[in-house]
Amino acid sequence: MSDAAANGAELDAARLLLARMGISPAELLEAGVARPPSPTFAEYVPVVAAAVTAGTRRAYGSYWKRVVEHWGQRRLDEPTPSEIEQLAEYVKTHVVARRNARGGRSAAEHLIAALRCLYKRAVADGFIVASDNPALKVAKPRRLPSTRRAVADTRLAEINEVAASTGDDPALDTLLLRLHTETACRRGGALALRPADLDAYQCLILLREKGDSSPSFRLFMIDKR
Repeated sequence: MSDAAANGAELDAARLLLARMGISPAELLEAGVARPPSPTFAEYVPVVAAAVTAGTRRAYGSYWKRVVEHWGQRRLDEPTPSEIEQLAEYVKTHVVARRNARGGRSAAEHLIAALRCLYKRAVADGFIVASDNPALKVAKPRRLPSTRRAVADTRLAEINEVAASTGDDPALDTLLLRLHTETACRRGGALALRPADLDAYQCLILLREKGDSSPSFRLFMIDKR
């Protein structure tokens, strides 16, 4: 066997070994580069909170606060996947019980998602390598089937009848109910409506929902009544 063939076989064997270990050649190069020491959770959570959108802060803020309460003085590279699972189980068992609670599964899911968001930023900032991200090694709880159901026609008729016969402004109340019934818009979409969003000529409404992202711009036809 020639030297070139031998070197090629050795390289193939090395690539196969690295692939089985989950390590990329780029990460081997990065390993030799001096990295800044990882900040503590108490130091890094405010940095991430200031960098994300307001919606992300609302979704993950309470979970980041819980992480700081438990691991505030620990560095990002210290917790293991098992410790994240333990924290998720703690959050799951200490969730505030509500009528529609489902055993804290969503709380555990949101905690893991909040940590994934945190560690994704840490990888981008160069504090840890992607293969050392412990949050990605923890599976989210499996979601249970949704309990949401459509309102029956008879019940919807009862709601409209009560709205039209009671309250301080029945006309406005019934108009709002009709808006949500015909467009299926969220509460935020209704609150974000402006006069410029109403096209009386074509009987169209422009709804802006979910952070004003382009896919959420929708047009709905309404009747002239």
